[in-house]
Amino acid sequence: MTREDIVALVTRRQQAIEGRDAAALASLYAETCVVESPTAGGPVTGRAAIVQLFQTFFVHAFPDSVATFEDPIIDGDRVTQLLNLAGTGSGSFLGLPPTGKPYRITMVLMTTVKDHHFVHERRIYDFTGLLVQIGGFKAKPV
Repeated sequence: MTREDIVALVTRRQQAIEGRDAAALASLYAETCVVESPTAGGPVTGRAAIVQLFQTFFVHAFPDSVATFEDPIIDGDRVTQLLNLAGTGSGSFLGLPPTGKPYRITMVLMTTVKDHHFVHERRIYDFTGLLVQIGGFKAKPV
């Protein structure tokens, strides 16, 4: 894939996330894509699992989330991109009831691309910090 192909793929991912289009998002991933995400609790494989992760976060738990993307860093077939997310815990999240509390996190998306699809993605973010912000965990100030 050329750099321009990769930029176009990343741009389509951004548009699908911003437009809450789970089907369009899933189509950007290979059928056998592996995604590692704290929300999943471990690696998941395939487009159906990717749709479920997307819906868990953006449709059910945090439907008002706003995503801001930074420019991707591209090195061969690997892409790293920062995604800033902010929203409100207005739905249930992994068994936790809605709290109405706001959250703000930065997520790192580390992906590998092949044949115009994402074939591997690792999502890194402060999962515990997210849970504290939405009231799922209590933390004492230091």
